Amino acid sequence: MWFFLDTANLDEIRTAHSWGILDGVTTNPTLVAKEGREHRAQIEEICSIVQGPVSVETTTADAEGMIREGIEFATWAPNVVVKVPITPDGLRGLRGLRERGIPVNVTLVFSLPQALLAAKAGATFVSPFVGRLDDAGNDGMQVVRDICAAFRTYRFETKVLAASLRHPIHVVEGARAGADVATMPFKVMEQLFKHPLTDVGLERFLADARRLQAELQARRARV
Repeated sequence: MWFFLDTANLDEIRTAHSWGILDGVTTNPTLVAKEGREHRAQIEEICSIVQGPVSVETTTADAEGMIREGIEFATWAPNVVVKVPITPDGLRGLRGLRERGIPVNVTLVFSLPQALLAAKAGATFVSPFVGRLDDAGNDGMQVVRDICAAFRTYRFETKVLAASLRHPIHVVEGARAGADVATMPFKVMEQLFKHPLTDVGLERFLADARRLQAELQARRARV
């Protein structure tokens, strides 16, 4: 499973990259706007940190606009992936971009039929939104399971990118479902490290090391 950060914050991206586990980044206009920088400059810097896919979302509703923006985005860095919505125009935009060799992430997916449409049209990634489905009273992770099962059956090359992940259990369940990618906020990635037994065990080991060091120093002092 690939781990992506869902952020445009450079400090978060650099930190996750330093852990050696960051495979890519997903962004959207809202996340980029929070950083207070020009869009292109922010994306170019993200792409200079992360060697894997960096999703950049289009901001128009018509296919021609998506294609035009996507072509421009692809010039910003070689690892840019263009995000388009799962709409009829989004699929037309997807086809136009894929014909030009530009990878595409189809976003705002909330059902298996939508995911099948994206895969049939040649999407590089399809992004089911788990947390938003849960918020609406649906089982978001079941949608991911259904998509993964269908893609395995029909051997689609499209990767399942589990998005809108709110907590570590979402990541765990996404892995169990067979999702190719989990994209998450930085705080969720941090939480993946956490387990109370790890904290207790580490403190015990460090205390034993300090005690041993003190004993060795005491012995040297007596000699």
